[in-house]
Amino acid sequence: MPIGIRVQDLRKVYHSPPPIAARGAPLIPVGGKPRDKKNFEVVALDGVSLEVQPGEIFGLLGPNGAGKSTTVGILTTRSRPTSGQAWVGEYDVWNSGQQLKVKRLIGVVAQRPNLDYSLTAREILLFHGAYFGMGSAVCLKRANELLEQFKLGEHADRMPLGFSGGLMQRLSIARAMMHDPEVLFLDEPSAGLDPQTRLLLWEVVREYNRRGKTILLTTHNMDEADEVCHRIAIIDHGRIIAMGNPKELKTSIPGAYLLRLRFSSAPPEFLHGLESLSGIREVRAVDGGADIYADRGGALISEIVGMATASQVEIHDVNILEPSLENFFLHHTGRSLRE
Repeated sequence: MPIGIRVQDLRKVYHSPPPIAARGAPLIPVGGKPRDKKNFEVVALDGVSLEVQPGEIFGLLGPNGAGKSTTVGILTTRSRPTSGQAWVGEYDVWNSGQQLKVKRLIGVVAQRPNLDYSLTAREILLFHGAYFGMGSAVCLKRANELLEQFKLGEHADRMPLGFSGGLMQRLSIARAMMHDPEVLFLDEPSAGLDPQTRLLLWEVVREYNRRGKTILLTTHNMDEADEVCHRIAIIDHGRIIAMGNPKELKTSIPGAYLLRLRFSSAPPEFLHGLESLSGIREVRAVDGGADIYADRGGALISEIVGMATASQVEIHDVNILEPSLENFFLHHTGRSLRE
């Protein structure tokens, strides 16, 4: 039976330099003293609550330092929360009497490879299976299946020290799946992968999910979240700013198209005039131009150019972005998801 995931009011505060993945979170002064390396708090999570349905592919989408890896670390028993609770299935992750049961249910792929370079690829899988109590015959059969599925057969008897980043990532995911976990955690699994390897990864994730497995992945790749995930939560500065399926989020902002105009200068009357055009929902002045949220894209250009000519505004560049998660994030935060 598929197993779900739930976190409630998770808060994580570091009082010493955090893991690299958590850097970028805001520094909070302690006791009103100046912020410096000896006296600060890093708020990595600030009251995160979410629920992943059994058998769902769920994505945590956000920029570096948003709190994605910290959330995964708490759910996988690697990082203790400052406050709040987390469950995998019916088990409380940070109840000491239930942690072993949680670990048997989950497979984890960390953000950076942590393979044993003294073993071959096949031995890494066999060791992992034995660690989870799999019999030798079953273990060998499963290892060979995964080596074939991840196209690692010709590398099976090589040590991974000389592997490319893509090969290491494929082996890391195969190892996490070796004991057939009910819940698979993938922390930025496609970072640094070439397009072919990324497509292979997506297909493996979908196939594993079709078997009823629950998958939580973190990413700052909008295409990945859009293509693979049934639902996503967008996280920024340790807080969930939106949750839903990608299509709902993309079309939820007023004017899902984003037209980015660049010009040297423009009188306020020109920007106010743009707001009067049919289909334009919002005009935001930015350095060097304006961002326009609208219900349509290219059809507006001739009207905008006509108004600019009448106002003696010289437009240097126009970029039209169709409804996307990037637009959604820009609308709510005013900055790029990749920052």
